[in-house]
Amino acid sequence: MSAMTSTVPVALRSKPASPERKHLPVLGVEAMLKKQQTLTAVERFAEIHDRGELPDKSKVYKSLIPLHAPRIGEQYAFEVDLDACTGCKACVAGCHTLNGLDEAELWRNVGLLHGGTSAEPALQTVTTSCHHCLEPACMAGCPVKAYEKDSITGIVKHLDDQCIGCQYCTLMCPYDAPKYNKARGIVRKCDMCSDRLAHGEEPACVQSCPNDAISIRVVNRDELVEAANARAFLSGAPSPEFSLPSTHYKTAHAMPANMLPADFYRTHPEHSHPPLVVMLIFTQLSVGAYVLGYLVEHFTHRALGSPVAQAAFACSIGIVALLASVFHLGRPWLAWRAVLGLRTSWLSREALAFGVFVKFAVLHGMLTVIPVIWPDLGRDGLAHRFANLAQTAATVCGVAGVFCSVMVYVATRREHWSASGTGFKFFGSMLSLGAAALLTVAAFSAKANENTEHALLWLVLVVTAAKLLFDFGILVHAKERRLSSHKRMAVVMLGDLRAATAGRFALALAGGIFIPWYLLAQVGSIHAPVPIYVVGLLTLMAGELAERYLFFGAAPASRMPGSFR
Repeated sequence: MSAMTSTVPVALRSKPASPERKHLPVLGVEAMLKKQQTLTAVERFAEIHDRGELPDKSKVYKSLIPLHAPRIGEQYAFEVDLDACTGCKACVAGCHTLNGLDEAELWRNVGLLHGGTSAEPALQTVTTSCHHCLEPACMAGCPVKAYEKDSITGIVKHLDDQCIGCQYCTLMCPYDAPKYNKARGIVRKCDMCSDRLAHGEEPACVQSCPNDAISIRVVNRDELVEAANARAFLSGAPSPEFSLPSTHYKTAHAMPANMLPADFYRTHPEHSHPPLVVMLIFTQLSVGAYVLGYLVEHFTHRALGSPVAQAAFACSIGIVALLASVFHLGRPWLAWRAVLGLRTSWLSREALAFGVFVKFAVLHGMLTVIPVIWPDLGRDGLAHRFANLAQTAATVCGVAGVFCSVMVYVATRREHWSASGTGFKFFGSMLSLGAAALLTVAAFSAKANENTEHALLWLVLVVTAAKLLFDFGILVHAKERRLSSHKRMAVVMLGDLRAATAGRFALALAGGIFIPWYLLAQVGSIHAPVPIYVVGLLTLMAGELAERYLFFGAAPASRMPGSFR
């Protein structure tokens, strides 16, 4: 070892300063030592800890949690002192360690706000976790009642054993608090370390912060409502009016009005949820074919093709759609729980409506076949009357199911998933795909109804053209100055997802415009070959699948301020 330490490379030996460098400013040893003694918050805390100079834990921790439990009209809440937060992320590490989270799982994050002017720039770090809202959106949207809000403390807890991993709460929460754990197949979130709090010990994030920037306070619920109505929450965060968050961010300094999240101008694709893409398109195709077949039969008193074939096609597509939705769940074997939240969750209502639709459609098909197989059973017309009732019930449930699908996303209160836009997309897909499917099934039959075929082809063409104009209207927002949610969608559609966008327009033009136009020219002259109808349906379906992929993938997520990456 001595030999190694005594041997100094020639290149590293000190040399006398050259004449050219003798006038350069030299940083003194004292200045360097003084600079090294300027420790970060974490280093100061570690130094005090190593010297054993920390006071009794109870004296430190009791100042960070309330001395009494919440009374009537009150609840616990996080309080964050922005002036004390240095962005050291000790709270993130403490939460991760003490809660035993998986490697990539985070219940608390640290974001960044920046703004001000070039003369007086402003920068603010923000620590954030679940806000334990007064009216939790995650709890209202959960289809299996996997959330509960403690009536005394106000803490919003997630029941892991009840969760089926549908991830709908991650869409409902405007602050991105619930986190999906793919390995476990469930969603998990912060519960304010309620077990520690119940025993007089502060949560992990509060204990870990070296600057006491996070604490637990008792807040008045009426005051939370007033603050939410006044939109007094945090710059750069989603509006508090929806779920009434309880976290209080305080500062002694006035923040500039133009404070924005550090990642405000960063756009990227979101999770596309492929099973949901298939489920939505296939349910709308199934319902559209069934409903249009019902309307044609009852208004023209003549079915377009075979009623049994139409019912069988709609039922088979509907069953495939329901099976596809199961693959979206982290715990698919618990899919039966999806109807437990009927009172508050549109997802539960959607699952029930489509489930009942398929059952009535199957019943209608069976009752339609009975008189053909057993003529004696159909003489009194009883089977026919029951078949009509089942068909009407299936039609009502199918339309109700598509409406529930619309409301599933409208309930998130996101601008890009508005009632008008989402409703137009979903019901438009139902009509265009339903008409194309009805024409395709009828093409296999020798029977033909020129007027009905003509009307259905025009329906496909007009609805597809209207939907393409709607999608093009979103792309126009790319030229806007203001970075709205629609501009974010347009930027992603023309950037990262440009291949899907090009495919959407090309396939829709081919299957919904060109092929119907060609078939319109054949109506009344010669019957077009069956493969053309099949190709038209498959091409149009592929275009609608691309549209629904963009519906999820290009939609900007709602979350708390992030940081540079």
